[in-house]
Amino acid sequence: MSKKEERFEKIYSQGIADAIEIWVDRETGVNYIYRQSGYSGGMTVLLDSVGKPVINKE
Repeated sequence: MSKKEERFEKIYSQGIADAIEIWVDRETGVNYIYRQSGYSGGMTVLLDSVGKPVINKE
């Protein structure tokens, strides 16, 4: 039995305790930014300069 491919893929990471990561939804191509600081964190859609979601074309 093969392992099901994960829906989200981390494509960028910066920092350790205070981390910034970019994740891509493989089904839609939408990019999300995740920010972690200590024991808290949050994720939101990554927007371009005109306020539209960043979408990978792959």
